[in-house]
Amino acid sequence: MADQYARAGEDKQSTETPVIRWEEPPEGPVLVLLDQRRLPAEEVELVCTDASALVDAVRTLAVRGAPLLGIAGAYGVALAAARGFDVDEAATALEGARPTAVNLAVGVRRAQAAYRATAAGGGDRRQAAEATLAAARALHREDAEASARMARHGLALLDELLPGGGHRVLTHCNTGALVSGGEGTAFAVALAAHRAGRLRRLWVDETRPLLQGARLTAYEAARNGMAYTLLTDNAAGSLFAAGEVDAVLIGADRIAADGSVANKVGSYPLAVLARYHHVPFIVVAPVTTVDPGTPDGASIEVEQRPGHEVTEVTAPRVPVAGAEAGGGIPVAPLGTQAYNPAFDVTPPELVTAIVTEEGVVSPVTADALAALCDRSRQVTI
Repeated sequence: MADQYARAGEDKQSTETPVIRWEEPPEGPVLVLLDQRRLPAEEVELVCTDASALVDAVRTLAVRGAPLLGIAGAYGVALAAARGFDVDEAATALEGARPTAVNLAVGVRRAQAAYRATAAGGGDRRQAAEATLAAARALHREDAEASARMARHGLALLDELLPGGGHRVLTHCNTGALVSGGEGTAFAVALAAHRAGRLRRLWVDETRPLLQGARLTAYEAARNGMAYTLLTDNAAGSLFAAGEVDAVLIGADRIAADGSVANKVGSYPLAVLARYHHVPFIVVAPVTTVDPGTPDGASIEVEQRPGHEVTEVTAPRVPVAGAEAGGGIPVAPLGTQAYNPAFDVTPPELVTAIVTEEGVVSPVTADALAALCDRSRQVTI
């Protein structure tokens, strides 16, 4: 049985969200997560002492967001190594926890490779565990650095496309510090514009059915003093029609080799609206989100979530081990079937630009993405 418990966060700075950290109390190492299921009502930490606890946290969205999933996956492998569990078994379980987000697999494999390399080189289990933790910490640090570079590139692109400032930006789902080792992806660009005095309004899609925009992006925008307005997902069209949107900024969970972008469901309709209304549609994601092994959008596996997320409304609450799925207030007749994909896929021809820490790809083509990935690998090497 996974040892997992929650505790109220203490000594948090008002301007910084403690999303994930590694701790080593006397009873053994643990991974501490901000439980995003409880936001914005409470800032509560979830403590995982093994990989199976982390797998559950990933599946239930206590920890979420492509870059952060990669970091969490790497730490999960390190946790298994440090506590003497089967590292390969833990890696397999973690990698399969959410299939669409490629960063999760990238983080898991990077930490697993560090463990195997040390063991193959004659290192003992303690040395292999230390190497695995070092790999996870390096990924965490690199993601923070990548976030800062994406923000700079994204703001420069906004200023190029929309000279004069006063940007009115529409975003979908949550792409801030809650999904990153730094300040996020798309949200980090909007935050940079805010700090530079060039953000007039952040339009926040509520992002049904789990309301990551309403619960999480609005939470982050408020904490940063940004001018923001929340809207229902299906109100976005009226904003475009009224000329109130200058650009759309979203993140990504996987970018195929041809430039197709998988992101939170509801992103594709925004891309269609943006194209019709001649508004830039910009994707912000680290290079690790580009998956050369996935040739096109049709090859992206889209996670299907439980139907009760659609047929019930559930307030943030403490998940109870062994409790029956659902437990919210029904908004549909008993027995209603629900279609609940976690993501949709936007084709490259609807994407104005992809912003990464290594630069901007525009227009979005397979060759341009491949060249970007090659440059990134050369820098890494």
